[in-house]
Amino acid sequence: MDQHDTFDILVIGGGINGCGIARDMIGRGYSVMLAEKVDFASGTSSWSTKLIHGGLRYLEHYEFRLVREALIEREVLWAMAPHIIRPLRFVLPHHEGLRPTWMLRLGLFAYDHLGGRKLLPPTRTLDLAHDEAGAPLKPEFVKGFEYSDCWVDDARFVVLNARDAADRGAVIRTRTEVTEARPDGDAWRVTLRGADGATRELRARCLVNAAGPWVDHVLGETFGRNDAHNVRLVQGSHIVVKKLYDHDKAYIFQNADGRIIFAIPYEGAFTLIGTTDRDFEGDPRDAKITDEEVGYLVEAASEYFRTPVEREDIVWTYSGVRPLFDDGASKAQEATRDYVLRTEGGHGKPALLNVFGGKLTTYRRLAESAAERIATMIGAKGGSWTARAPLPGGEMPISVAQSFANRLCSTYPWLDPSLAARLSRLYGVRAQDILRGAESADDLGRSFGAGLTEREVRHLVDTEWAITAEDILWRRTKLGLFVTKDEASALDSYLKDVTGHAAHAA
Repeated sequence: MDQHDTFDILVIGGGINGCGIARDMIGRGYSVMLAEKVDFASGTSSWSTKLIHGGLRYLEHYEFRLVREALIEREVLWAMAPHIIRPLRFVLPHHEGLRPTWMLRLGLFAYDHLGGRKLLPPTRTLDLAHDEAGAPLKPEFVKGFEYSDCWVDDARFVVLNARDAADRGAVIRTRTEVTEARPDGDAWRVTLRGADGATRELRARCLVNAAGPWVDHVLGETFGRNDAHNVRLVQGSHIVVKKLYDHDKAYIFQNADGRIIFAIPYEGAFTLIGTTDRDFEGDPRDAKITDEEVGYLVEAASEYFRTPVEREDIVWTYSGVRPLFDDGASKAQEATRDYVLRTEGGHGKPALLNVFGGKLTTYRRLAESAAERIATMIGAKGGSWTARAPLPGGEMPISVAQSFANRLCSTYPWLDPSLAARLSRLYGVRAQDILRGAESADDLGRSFGAGLTEREVRHLVDTEWAITAEDILWRRTKLGLFVTKDEASALDSYLKDVTGHAAHAA
């Protein structure tokens, strides 16, 4: 090994926490490598409800620190990535017999005032009998409340953190597994295995175990620990149905069991409904929605919507496993959503930081906390910086982001407005990297369906580590909801030729 095989920090895991930590640390001046076993956001981070939110229901569990931190972060993250994050109004119908009106008002008052809201509009009371938000609901829901949070393209959020880390000098590797880590003086000697089975060794002064639901597995298999029992795995499932209503607001519904579910406009043509909470055992990659969960979500939504949600309306389902810190809560829904960081070593010994729990909304603050912990173990370098640094594509004011598609159409008059809107939502100002030099739609190359062109595919392969059709159709985009099986197969074959990887269409 030479100096190029030695890093200050090796991050294990390419979810939101791992990529966020890699980005933060490289920006402080540390040398950083990140290794992800499969693809970015291939675990928990892409199976979320896709919200940047304070977590209104966490107030019931007295998680005031978490809620306040998350509320503050909403507008910070919106400014960082205004192309993939957008404000969303949530309608909370009052259900007689569940939480009383005074409790809802108190919670929403706290929600409005805990987080220093500046840009997002405040809570207001709704007369659902005379408001468009009441039209899709059963007539008995006559009163409600409306408050603000944000929506995010979760998987792209992860990829953009990785892209920014790489742009700043981090070494980023997907399809790369950390198979062994053993002490070697003041550092770790680490073995990595690529998709082709080839191995390499390197040294790292600090390892960050950000493997999400596999964090205990990494401690056991990679470090040889048998004392790892820190994570509570909780499965959350969602259903995607045909669009249930025409306006652009989301709903938050209370259920008789004390839980809540969301119904959210999704990808223009659908409504996303979720989530469930159930304890999970086994390999998180095997998580699949159960018939019981489908029934729960369908029935919970049908309690509120005027037109019942039927199983036949479902076009897609997904399930993910949340790696919550095991705080001993009796019910899955009551387990803390806050993050916990645990360190060991440093000061002349190999340093290790384990990441438990966390949310999309608080990932940046988690990364800052991780950086502070790491600095105490291996020495401090730069200070915090990410709050004012846009993610790739987000280098524009929020006001510009909302009309950027129009700018693309002005620059490229031949561009279909729907494609301009999608490209601006996914890539922000970097959409111009895909379109630059094109004088007609034909210049974008082969079409793979649903507006996906060869230019965009090559951009994703060259700059965003996309290898398989699944990477592109379900994580870099959500075009998997729109393409046919034949189109997905054609993309699969094309990628196999381009990347030399045995890709498999989703």
